[in-house]
Amino acid sequence: MKKYILLFFFIANLVSANVILPNIFSDNMVLQRNSEVKIWGWGSPKEEITITTSWNNQEYKTAPNNEAHWNLIIKTPEAGGPFEITIKGYNQITLKNILIGEVWLCSGQSNMEMNASWGIKNGEEEIKLANHTNIRFFNVPKLTATSPQENLPANWQECTPETMKYFSAVAYFFALHLQEDLKNVPIGLINSSWGGTPAEIWIPEETIKNDPVLTASANKLSITEYGPNSSGRAFNAMINPLVGFKIAGTIWYQGESNVGAQNYEKTLSSLIKSWREKWHQDFPFYFVQIAPYQYGDNHFGGVEVQNAQRKTLQMVENTGMAITSDISTIDDIHPKDKKSVGNRLAEIALKKQYKTRNTIAEGPLFKTIEIQKNTIFITFENAEGLYFKNKKTILFEVAGTDNVFHPAEAKIKNNKIEVISKAVKEPKKVRFAWKNTAQSDVLNSANLPASAFISE
Repeated sequence: MKKYILLFFFIANLVSANVILPNIFSDNMVLQRNSEVKIWGWGSPKEEITITTSWNNQEYKTAPNNEAHWNLIIKTPEAGGPFEITIKGYNQITLKNILIGEVWLCSGQSNMEMNASWGIKNGEEEIKLANHTNIRFFNVPKLTATSPQENLPANWQECTPETMKYFSAVAYFFALHLQEDLKNVPIGLINSSWGGTPAEIWIPEETIKNDPVLTASANKLSITEYGPNSSGRAFNAMINPLVGFKIAGTIWYQGESNVGAQNYEKTLSSLIKSWREKWHQDFPFYFVQIAPYQYGDNHFGGVEVQNAQRKTLQMVENTGMAITSDISTIDDIHPKDKKSVGNRLAEIALKKQYKTRNTIAEGPLFKTIEIQKNTIFITFENAEGLYFKNKKTILFEVAGTDNVFHPAEAKIKNNKIEVISKAVKEPKKVRFAWKNTAQSDVLNSANLPASAFISE
């Protein structure tokens, strides 16, 4: 019923006014700096639409097509504001308090949705400090649709203690850390997340239907009381209305609801590629590896998703992964330290996107193995300064041709790890932290933990 009411008011506005904007364009918004950004809306066919930007008083003109839709590309300056944009047809709309800066889309499930009101670490103190007029929030409500939508009921807000309290904590800390390094450049955050949702509902339905592997995976999704399980439903209502709004990149925190599914690396990589195709923009996509949790002792569903997320980095360019196994507890699927998560995502962005970092921004990632007699030599990316948190580790296992894994002794030499097991004379495979509740104890000089992995 709510959807039909919104549709009614939308149609009523279309009849009564000549120029209409989707809600992503509103007072308090942030536009991507130093870019050509698209602004679009609806109006009477052939009506002259003029957009004037206050940062240079330049005019841009167009007219709606025969389906009453129009769009214009405008150029944005270096970071700054506040500015105004005037859109004039038969009527006039003036958007006020606009900032020019960096815009990030933040999506996923409950660990991205989780805000300070849920009880994050040092939450009350962080809320009190959250007066940042140069950080803006656009909070997408939970919606579903069976077909792609063009608008949604939300608006941009300034960051205050009241608005921050109910906005994604990971996203907020991500923005705060970026600003510390980017000298208070305005940050716009679009939060479109929904707890308990599998990745398939965030992927365009046609992408799922055109791939047999994705289709098989989607058909196995079970019904839950927390959210939808049909392919594309959240994409249609919560992502598609945003498509085309210029962004710097995406941060993503999801995977818990795909524990037990096969081929998650295929699912996640397809999501990334499909969003980039929709935007016509190969924006960076940085994600959080799911934390260790007691998913069950009779399977490896959790660590298999962790490994699939690691593999996605190799499959898709311009991606990054924040590993959080060292800052989580195995008995809480919603780890409360969201500040560290946001900071780690920001460090990846500062190194890969903004080029202000020369230091390591990610944890050690499995690269290759070399087998010599009964010893396996493992090399890693981001391996500078490798060390064991407790001087030694018991998280490595090796297997022979029988594929039965046995505990192995490990030592570090020249930023490589050598593993050996007395029970395996001719090792063929090695795995690390291969348990749903394993917390990585191999770290690099940035004190970032290594990802779980299994050699293949």
